[in-house]
Amino acid sequence: MSKDTRRLSILDKLISQSDQVLRTLSRHAHQPSRSSPGNKAKEEILSEPEQRHAAGLMRVNHTGEVCAQALYQGQGLTAKLPNVREEMEQAAQEEVDHLAWCEERLEQLNSRPSLLNPVWYGLSFSIGALAGVVGDKWSLGFVAATENQVCKHLSGHLQSLPAQDAKSRAIVEQMLVDEAIHEEKALAAGGFDFPKPVKLFMTSASKFMTKTAYHI
Repeated sequence: MSKDTRRLSILDKLISQSDQVLRTLSRHAHQPSRSSPGNKAKEEILSEPEQRHAAGLMRVNHTGEVCAQALYQGQGLTAKLPNVREEMEQAAQEEVDHLAWCEERLEQLNSRPSLLNPVWYGLSFSIGALAGVVGDKWSLGFVAATENQVCKHLSGHLQSLPAQDAKSRAIVEQMLVDEAIHEEKALAAGGFDFPKPVKLFMTSASKFMTKTAYHI
């Protein structure tokens, strides 16, 4: 009986995970709990190059949120302590807002998400699951380091976005606030503060992803 219960539990997890994968990679599959910050901003006319650039940056941000979903889902599947699993699930839910906001803004800019999102999802999920297996301290530390990288990208995007693109700017500003909180929570929960060489390696890897997602 106990074996059947365990098997059912594993099956339930697989079904739930499959549903999460499809929702993350499908358009219009997520309903945000908060309305987009961009809704309060006035839509200004952008030149064609400005619109393309803004769309490229928001596509990068969208891909980053796809990776965040995969990372948290992978960690939540393998994390050992219940409170850590709950922390991962809560963070993933908060990232759903970002995912929906970026997707909505991309449509407003007459653009689309990255075609390579399934690849980035698979890689991020694998990394997240591996981090969870290694240990919760390392798993939370990886979250903190990842969010730190995201904050750097978002800060750079605020400098690079067209000045009159108030809608994209409002979205990125709120995302930056949320991601910084996620980093703080991960470290406060006992996450390992990765050494500088590891963070530099993560920076190099993230640059490859962002440059690719900007164009494809």
